[in-house]
Amino acid sequence: MSFLIKKIFFTAIFNSCLFLILFIGIQNSSKKSKVNFLIDETIELPISFVVGSSFILGSIFGSFIVFKINDE
Repeated sequence: MSFLIKKIFFTAIFNSCLFLILFIGIQNSSKKSKVNFLIDETIELPISFVVGSSFILGSIFGSFIVFKINDE
């Protein structure tokens, strides 16, 4: 398998596991808030879901960054 396919596979598996753990963790969350977008706002969501999903999306987008370090 090439390096890119391994990286995408690992990222998908890792973030899917984090997402499942997030759903298990927010079962008893009672503190809710709305997220304001530019156009509209969302329904009331648990704050832990908003923070957790932001972390997971950041992890997904951060996995696409490629650093090229030259060994000179």
